[in-house]
Amino acid sequence: MPKDWKDRLGVVYSTNPDFKYTVAETEEEDTLPPEKQKLVVSIDRRNRGGKQVTVVKGFAGSEDDLKALAKNLKQKCGVGGNAKDGEILIQGDLRDKVLDLLLQAGYSKTKKGN
Repeated sequence: MPKDWKDRLGVVYSTNPDFKYTVAETEEEDTLPPEKQKLVVSIDRRNRGGKQVTVVKGFAGSEDDLKALAKNLKQKCGVGGNAKDGEILIQGDLRDKVLDLLLQAGYSKTKKGN
């Protein structure tokens, strides 16, 4: 089975002997510099079994840069968390600490939400 079989799940069979399946290249978004990022730090209590989660929304950039920022915040806060879909989730109510860490890292347009 070829390496890219997961990318070709939509194509079952082709009778053309010269057929070459091509995967559309997805362009990764360039990451804005920290001083141009407009991040919002808020708290979320919904659908979490009574637990509180600090949410950082509004990150514009690549998924790798988002995960690197999330890793940095999780390490400095000493808690677990998650990063996906342009959001960073940090376990617990750490809005003030996360906001201070982001401002120290150069994210000057960061603000506190609800």
